[in-house]
Amino acid sequence: MLAPSDKARYARQVILPEIGEQGQAALESASVLIVGAGGLGSPAAIYLAAAGVGKIGLIDFDVVDITNLHRQILYGTSDVGARKVDAASNRLADLNPSARIVTHDTALTSENALDIIRDYDIVVDGTDNFPTRYLVNDACVLLQKTNVYGSIFRFDGQVSVFDARRGPCYRCLYPEPPPPHMIPSCAEGGVLGVLPGVIGTLQAVEAIKLITGAGEPLIGRLLLFDALHTSFRQLRLKKDPNCAVCGEHPTIQQLIDYEGFCNPRHSAEISASELSQRLGDFVVIDVREPYEFAAGHLDGAKLIPLAQLPQRMIDIPTDRDVVLYCQSGARSARAQQLLHDAGFTRIRNLAGGFVAWQRR
Repeated sequence: MLAPSDKARYARQVILPEIGEQGQAALESASVLIVGAGGLGSPAAIYLAAAGVGKIGLIDFDVVDITNLHRQILYGTSDVGARKVDAASNRLADLNPSARIVTHDTALTSENALDIIRDYDIVVDGTDNFPTRYLVNDACVLLQKTNVYGSIFRFDGQVSVFDARRGPCYRCLYPEPPPPHMIPSCAEGGVLGVLPGVIGTLQAVEAIKLITGAGEPLIGRLLLFDALHTSFRQLRLKKDPNCAVCGEHPTIQQLIDYEGFCNPRHSAEISASELSQRLGDFVVIDVREPYEFAAGHLDGAKLIPLAQLPQRMIDIPTDRDVVLYCQSGARSARAQQLLHDAGFTRIRNLAGGFVAWQRR
């Protein structure tokens, strides 16, 4: 039975016959891990906490930046410069003191993913890069967890629920990642600020349905949203019997190197710690956008935005060691591949990007 205070807090939700007190009790007993406390993770976390999910995990290693605020509604101007997980935890605790907020101030990796995800019932994937999406998917398949997937770009979004026990997984939809240089990031292509609110909220809807048993989850369906035309459409998804991780004869039975899987042609990286000790040994190139560069950059770095790189390769020396960096490492990895394809051999990528440099 619900406590009197909970009956009052969740009254409008409990009155729904599809939820009721039993469904509300299920929410209070449930645990959800949100991977990425950004554009998608913000609305998902807010609505899951408000709905009464008992344990909410947040994993993110970034700090709040002024460019986040137009879409990452967990944060305010006073949070700029703070750890995202700390600011998010404070906001959610204020929203619902009954929710237990567990923070993981780290990147999700092949080394820690199974240990972290194992403690949760459902994973909400709010990431914005392919290596982590494949990592989340494979970990969920191996641990038999449900993965509530969402992605956004410009004016378009996608939502689905991947559960290999009952339907396809992410690899059934995308067996191989696209070439790194073919997919621009939101920092390059932009994103409508309200779009992650729509998609992240739909992810919260799916998580609540899964916990309470209400309705029909998006298992085996991919929901596509077009904000410019305010239209939704669905694609039916089938389980791939040849899927590398959930198929009849899986070849992936443990977590792999996902950076190498998604960026197979370049693996030369340098850590922020090593670069700080040898900064004078390298030509450092920032491949972010000018507004990001203006907000903060490495001393002595030269700005060559990724979109301009093909036309400005003449500005990159071939007789010096070069380090590329962006905000988190994804765009600079694409730049690294472009330069390798053009014959450059002395190129390294700053692991973790400017975020890692700031943390150091």
